[in-house]
Parts: sequence; C-alpha cells; structure tokens
Amino acid sequence: MNRPFFYDITLRDGNQALKKPWQLSDKKVIFEKLLDLKVQAVEVGFPASSEMDFEACRELSLMAPDNLVVSGLARCVEHDIISAVNAIKDAKIPRIHLFLTLSPFHMQYVLNKEPIQVAKAATDAVKFAYEQIKKVNKRGEVQFSVEHFGDCADNIDFVIDTLKDVVKSGATTINLPNTVERTHPGAFVEMIKKVKDSLCDDIIISVHNHNDLGMATATTVESFFAGAVQLECALNGLGERAGNTNFYEVAVALHNSGVDVPVDLSKIYETALIVAQMSKVPIPEKAPLIGPDALAHRSGIHQDGALKTKDMEKGAYRPIHPSLIGRKDDEKIGFTSQSGKTAIFEIISKAGYPITIQEAIRLQPIIKEAAEKVGELPTAQIIDIYFNETFNVKGDFKFKHFSHIDKGTFEYEFRYKDKEYKLKGTGNGPLDACVDALKQLGLNVKLLHYEQSALDEEIKGAGATAMSVIHLEDSKGREVIGRARHESTAVANVRAIFNALNIISKENDV
Repeated sequence: MNRPFFYDITLRDGNQALKKPWQLSDKKVIFEKLLDLKVQAVEVGFPASSEMDFEACRELSLMAPDNLVVSGLARCVEHDIISAVNAIKDAKIPRIHLFLTLSPFHMQYVLNKEPIQVAKAATDAVKFAYEQIKKVNKRGEVQFSVEHFGDCADNIDFVIDTLKDVVKSGATTINLPNTVERTHPGAFVEMIKKVKDSLCDDIIISVHNHNDLGMATATTVESFFAGAVQLECALNGLGERAGNTNFYEVAVALHNSGVDVPVDLSKIYETALIVAQMSKVPIPEKAPLIGPDALAHRSGIHQDGALKTKDMEKGAYRPIHPSLIGRKDDEKIGFTSQSGKTAIFEIISKAGYPITIQEAIRLQPIIKEAAEKVGELPTAQIIDIYFNETFNVKGDFKFKHFSHIDKGTFEYEFRYKDKEYKLKGTGNGPLDACVDALKQLGLNVKLLHYEQSALDEEIKGAGATAMSVIHLEDSKGREVIGRARHESTAVANVRAIFNALNIISKENDV
C-alpha cells in the first residue's frame, strides 16, 4: 500500500472562507506550522485572485524546502495560468492546479456550455499549463481537478474519457473533489475506484472533500483505501460552508488503521490551537481529537473504564493516547448527575486531597444531588462538599472540648441528640479514652487504626496544619473512616472520632 500524500489546502481553500482572510505575515506563520507537520504539498493560494495573493504565493514559494510541492490554483484560462506560473516558479517543485467542472448540472446551468466544449477547454488548459511551467522549472507539475466530481455519477464515462485526454496533455495528478457533499461515502468511493481503474497506474489520484453532511473524513479515509493516494485536507477543517476535510482526523484515522502516515502527529494539538487563534474560528467543544471535551468523561460507566486504563496506550474510552497528537492534558473527569463514585475519587484525589473509595461512595448521593440542580459541578464546589462532609460532618454528635485529667484519664465535652455530656474515659491516650467514655452511652465502637499527616497548605483559611484519620468499627462490624483537621494533633484525633460517629449515626447504626 502506498503511503498517503498530504496536500494541505488551508492557505487557499481554508483562507478564502475566513471572515477576515490572512495577511502575508499570518500566512507565513501557518506555512511554518505546515512544515513542522511535515506535509508533502501545500496549496499556497490563488495567484490571479489579487495582487496580495500573488505576492503571498511568491513569498511562500521562496520559503519552501526542496522536498515540498508548492501549488497555485488557476482556472482553465491563460491569464490565471500565467499568473500561477509566475507566482510559484521559484519553488523547488511547483505545481499548477487547474480546475473545471464536468458535472452535467454545472456545465448546463453555471457554465452554459456543451460537454464537448468543456472537455476541450480542460485539455487545452492542461497542455498550456504544462508547457508554461516546464519552461521555467523542469520539476514543474500540473494537477487537474474535476470540480463537482461527486455530481458526476450519471456521466462518469464522459468524465473518464476527458481525464484520459487531460493526462495525455500533461496532468500527472487527477483530483476528484466532493465539492458539495450530497450522499454517503460509499457511493463516492465507488466512483473513485472506477476512475482509478481506468487511468494509468502512474497517475496520482487525489480527493478533496467538503463536509456539508459531516462525512468528509470518512469519505477521504475510505477513498485512500480505494486508491486515492493524495489527500487534500485543511487544518482545523477550515473551508467553505461546513469546511473541508479535517487534516488531523484523517491523519489519525489512517494511523489507527495501521497506515504509515508521513506527518508529525505530535504537532497536531499545538497547531490546532494556533490556527484557531489566528483564524478567529474557535475549536468546537466536541471537536474530535482537539476539542476541549474530546477527553472528557461524565458517565459513571465511562469514568470507571477511563480511570482503570488511563495509564495504558489504549484507553477504554478514547481513540488514541493524548500524547500522540501532543496533548499534555489528561482525560477529564466531570461530575454530573450521571457520574459515580469513581469520578468523585479521581477529582478529589487529583485536587490533592485524601479520599478512599468508601468515602467517595458516601459522598456520591450528596454531590449528585447538587449536580442535579445545576448540571456539571466545578471542582471547587466538589471540594467544598468534601470539606463539609469530611472534616465537619453534621449529625447527632457535636464535639466541643476535651481535657487531660490525670495519667490515662480524659474528660470529653460534647452534645448528643440535643443533650449535653461530660464523660470521662481511661485508656492509652485520648483516642482509647474517648472510645471508653462513649461506652457509657451504650456506643460500642472499636478503634482499629489511626494516623496523622501534615497538610501542605491552609484549608479554607482555617490555618489547619494537621490532619488525623481514624478507622472505627461500628456495631455491625463495618469499618468507618473519620477525618479531622486542627492545629493540635490531639484535638484532630478526637474530632475525627466524632466525625466518624456522625457518619455512623446518619446510617442509623448507632
């Protein structure tokens, strides 16, 4: 299988569709980005359209490296051809790109000419262009495009006969555009196959697809497998109406299909951001590969699979590893009413705060209730809920104070079910003593484990620097985690017990 030949049309077809077309300085930036991507051909403009475009084509031709095909568009008229030749002749490999419709509809209602007249105009123009470009540059080439080829199903034999004459006149690349997308990719691809099979093997078949029905990528990729080696694409899918075939989507789709793609895929994301900024055409939120949401997961099932495979080359719910196209951001986990415990665990962990899956399960209905009211929750709001429900758990217990009476004995002041208590307990430190004191209320909990750690920053302005984590076993033998924070580790330890008790009380287990 041949390697795909990427022919970029951003500076011509993409630029002409902008509300504010680029100046030469802008075009030079885009041209450099195309060189970074290592595209094989660039259509630099339509030289006859204006003096500004002519000068831009000439300047960019001088910047082109030895292995780059530089193409200039021209209608099948001598003035356009001469203008294109003069604009790009200094490129190492200049190509004159001629176009003319061969569709029955267009020939009748737009050109108002008979097919035989149109066919002769095409062959005469190709012959003239070939002669002119070869006079000034022996490496010069001619490409011919059948504008509205997608509308040529009914006269495909006439098109093929014309193309055979065009090839005899000097064209070495035949471009078959879906100028306006009207039908499904399969129908177009069958037409590509018919032309391919009818021409000499050394003729390069090219496709140029517009995205009117949203299938330009699919049509281009399938055309490649049908024998179209040259793929005309635009950065960010820029182009008339709904745009042209998106360069990035085609390149990655072929890469994923095992095709040796001769472009630098790692430059894609950076290039996309630059083109969006310079074109003033923002990247849609849901744009494949490059969109802000292209790596986002909100369904609980998707989030679980994504997180379990996030460090793998192949992810459960992504087409590529983000690094393939130069994206540094990880898969995004957003919390909505459709999300689950895995999202809570990931969001809070990524924010730098400790949490277990068991705690995420406990927080899920609380955070989900908030999301049902407003939609996707920002991380800050999720963290607020985490703080309130972890470090200051509301419930039947409200801890107030404890004091050290003498060796092994401590007194605890707290409220339980609207009644004030001062209870003493004994044990190996304030935690054991607290569990002992609670037995006087008939609360049989068991201290399994505790630990302390320092917090790197103040939380919510509280000045807290220590966090305690205690593991209690409730009356049903289930483990419950309580957390608390305070300047004093001892106070944090006891608060953690009461936070755990409130978690238990919420479940009616006390």
